[in-house]
Amino acid sequence: MTVTSPDLIDVESGARVAVNPRRRRRKRRVGTNVLAIVFSLIWIFPVYWMINTALKPRPEVMTPTPLFLPVHPTLDNFIAAVTQTNFFEALRNSVIVVFGALIVAVALSLFASAALSRFRFRGRKTIMVIILAIQMLPGTALLIPQFLIFNDLNLVGTFAGLMLAYVATVLPFSIWVMRGFFVAIPVEIEEAAMMDGASTWRTLWSVLFPLVAPGVISASVFGFITAWNDYLVAYTFMKEPSQYTLPIWLSSFSTPTTGTDYGGQMAASVLFALPVVIFFMIIQRNLVTGMSAGAVKG
Repeated sequence: MTVTSPDLIDVESGARVAVNPRRRRRKRRVGTNVLAIVFSLIWIFPVYWMINTALKPRPEVMTPTPLFLPVHPTLDNFIAAVTQTNFFEALRNSVIVVFGALIVAVALSLFASAALSRFRFRGRKTIMVIILAIQMLPGTALLIPQFLIFNDLNLVGTFAGLMLAYVATVLPFSIWVMRGFFVAIPVEIEEAAMMDGASTWRTLWSVLFPLVAPGVISASVFGFITAWNDYLVAYTFMKEPSQYTLPIWLSSFSTPTTGTDYGGQMAASVLFALPVVIFFMIIQRNLVTGMSAGAVKG
């Protein structure tokens, strides 16, 4: 039986007009690409405007008519941002808190996801449901109970308390992501390692953990971005200005007496976002692969 391509019928002559499937697919692809370009322009416009404002002198920033390109581009705003009070202090605080929280969160989520996916014990499903429920709660709903508990433990105003707050924020998501990777690993690999004489710890360390490296990357990126960009938790937990992190430092460009230095604030925002953008561009392929692979099973 021969299969013919779908045709169109001319209304006036009644003749069949052949339709080219390749042309139809090309038109559909063009429409999809145009839609993707429009959405990309909408999403990238705030980033463009931030960089554009950072390169303008103050008179051009405050013009009634927006300037889509700086007439006299300058780096003075970046110099003012770097020389702003407490910049390096805030940078140091962010690095200490973010990387400390990241190491603890990844280590805990790695062992927790291995236990929840590989070991059978009473209450395992209940723990998984609780973790999922905590992940669905908004962070602001947990902020006040967290603050009261940490205040009783004398952890408010300390880097250790802020690290633990960030660990509690990113841990549920990290556990679920890594658990998907552990579930996707065939059990026969573990059985083969144990038949060769490997202990449970040796199997986890030498066999399973290397296989879930993409999941570790995905969880690390999520934890890094969450902790690096946080303002509310850091502002609530830290008491002294010398303990503030970079997101809180950005608010120093707006004061009741002098107003808001928009150029300096945008330049500081560019410097603040640059490490995240560079890091994301380097590992974006591993991140997409990790997120999709970890979501296959769960």
